[in-house]
Amino acid sequence: MRKIILLVFLCSMFFLVACSDDKDDNNPSDNTKNVASCEGCHTNYAHLKQVYTPDTDVPVGGCGGDAPHYEPYDRVYMGGEGYEKFKKSAHGKMKCTDCHNGVDKTADKKVAHSGNFLKSPSEKAVEKCGSCHSTYANNQHYNLHQGWGQKRKVCLRSGLGGADDFAKLPAKQQEGYQKRCAICHASCGDCHVNRPHAGGSGLAKGHDFFKPDMMNTCVVCHSSRGGHAFLGVGSGTKPDVHLTKAGFNCLSCHKKDELHGDGQKVEQRYAYSKLPKCENCHTNIAFSNNYHSIHADDFNCHVCHSQNYNTCGSCHIGGAGARITSHLDFKIALNPIPTIKNKYKFTLVRRTLAAPDNWSLFDVPQYAKFEAAPTFNYTSPHNILKRTERTNVGAGEACYAKCHIYKDGDVWKNKNLYLFDSDLYDWEKEASKNIVVDGKLPSSWGAK
Repeated sequence: MRKIILLVFLCSMFFLVACSDDKDDNNPSDNTKNVASCEGCHTNYAHLKQVYTPDTDVPVGGCGGDAPHYEPYDRVYMGGEGYEKFKKSAHGKMKCTDCHNGVDKTADKKVAHSGNFLKSPSEKAVEKCGSCHSTYANNQHYNLHQGWGQKRKVCLRSGLGGADDFAKLPAKQQEGYQKRCAICHASCGDCHVNRPHAGGSGLAKGHDFFKPDMMNTCVVCHSSRGGHAFLGVGSGTKPDVHLTKAGFNCLSCHKKDELHGDGQKVEQRYAYSKLPKCENCHTNIAFSNNYHSIHADDFNCHVCHSQNYNTCGSCHIGGAGARITSHLDFKIALNPIPTIKNKYKFTLVRRTLAAPDNWSLFDVPQYAKFEAAPTFNYTSPHNILKRTERTNVGAGEACYAKCHIYKDGDVWKNKNLYLFDSDLYDWEKEASKNIVVDGKLPSSWGAK
C-alpha cells in the first residue's frame, strides 16, 4: 500500500514539474531555453544580453539635447509592458517575417537577420503596410515628417534646384544629413511602435502599436521649440492658452490626415494644404475688435499673441552644434514666404540653423550658394496668450505703445522687436537682405 502511495506521489510530482516547465516554455518573457525563433529570442532578456552587438555610434539626440541611453538589448526587448496587448492585436497575429523579412525558427542571430532583413519595415511602407493601410502608406513618402523642406534648403544653398536633387549632394554630406539631421524625421514605426530617435529609440511598449501622445512622442522630438513654448518652459513665459484653458494636446489641432500626408510634395511645410488654421476655431476673427480690423492683413496672429520664443542658429553639423546658442527672442520681419502666406506683410520669424560652413566636417567647406534662402524662417510658436507684452497697454498709453517704433526722448521704443540689417551677422546679411525691415516701416514711425 505504501508503495502504491509513493508511486502516485512521484507521478504527481512528475506531472506538476512537467506542467510547470510547459508553462514557462509558453511564456516567452520568462523563457530561458527556447530562443530558436524571432519571438523566442526577443522575449528572452537574458539571451538578448548575451548576444547583443554593442553600439558603435553614440545615439544622437535632437536640438533638445542628448538622447537618453538605452542598451541595445533593451531597445529590442519585446517582453515588457505592452507585449500581451500586442500579442492579441492584428499585428501580433502576423509572423515576424511578414514585416521584417529575415529568417525565423533559428537561434543563429546572423542567419535570423540575414538577406533582406528590415529593421524598420515602415521605411518600405507601401510594400509592408500598404495591404492594410493603403492610404497612409501611399501618402507617407511626402508627409511632413520626411524632411522635404529641410532637404530643399540644403539643396538650394548647395546650388541645386531643390529637394529632388538631394541625391546629387556629395555622398559624405548625404551621410551626415541622415545621421545628424534626419534623426527627428520619422517613419510610421517611429511614432507608433518605437520611442523617437531623440528619445533613445527602441521599442516603447513591447512592440505594441499605439496612438502617439504629446509628452512621450511629439514633445520628445519637438522639444526645444514646440514643446518648450507650449509648456511654458522658458524663463518668464507661460504655457500656451490652448493647453491651460482648453486642455488641448498636439493632436487636438494636428489631425492624422495632416500628419500622415496627402501624397503631395510641397516645397515647405507652410505650403501644406492640411495645416490647422486659427480661423478654424476663431471665426470672423478679422472683425472681432479694432486691432484685428486694422492689422488682419498686415501681421500674422503670432505677432501680437506670441510670447518670446526659443531660438538658436549657426549649426556646425556633427560638431559643436548651434554656435548661436539657445536664447529667448522675438523678431518681426518682412514676410519671408509671400507666395505661400500671401495675406501678411510682416510676420514673426525665427533664426534657422543655417551657416555657410554647416557641412565643413563632411568635406563641404562652404555652401556654394548660401544666399539662396534667408537665415530667418516664418514661424508660428505654440505659445499663444490673449494678453502678451504687445497687447497689454497701460493706462494712459497709446494703443501702439508696445508694438510701434517711436522715439521717447532719446530712446527708440520697441525697435528690438523688429529684424534690422544691424541685427545680422556679416555672413548672413546677403541671405536675409530681403526680409529686414530697413526702409519698409511706416514713415510716420521715423525709424531708420
